[in-house]
Amino acid sequence: MTQSAAITPELLASLDEEAVAALARRLEEDDYPSPFAGLQDWHLLRAVAIHRPELARPYVHLVDQEPFDED
Repeated sequence: MTQSAAITPELLASLDEEAVAALARRLEEDDYPSPFAGLQDWHLLRAVAIHRPELARPYVHLVDQEPFDED
């Protein structure tokens, strides 16, 4: 996914199991040139989890947010 690529319904529809697995692998390895690149992948996986949950089910741990106490 390029820096300027928007998450569109067409993009979400074009993803298959292999593409989502590659996305999850990048997130797990966390080896990005900038924090923004990792955040972009995280947003894409989150969108997949919302709109195509069957593809993201094995990787839901990567998008789950745990509550935390700021104190």
